[in-house]
Amino acid sequence: MLAQYVYPAKAGLFRIIRHGRRWRSMFDMQETGRHDSAEAALAALRAEWPQARLPASLADWRHIPQLALTHARASGEPVIRWRLAG
Repeated sequence: MLAQYVYPAKAGLFRIIRHGRRWRSMFDMQETGRHDSAEAALAALRAEWPQARLPASLADWRHIPQLALTHARASGEPVIRWRLAG
């Protein structure tokens, strides 16, 4: 998973996700656009959904950095598969 900003609203979950050099604006699981900056993605979401009352600043969104989303297992370590009982 890539770095992203998340804001839950009554209308649904809004996300701004870094994808390479660009940012994707998303409403629930639907991509609504691609932008050159996170601020541009925020402006587009606010313009498209004024009724959602999204915060004007990304500082008010929850930021999930890319490093927090990576798996901590070393790449050379084998993957352990557990069998489920039953």
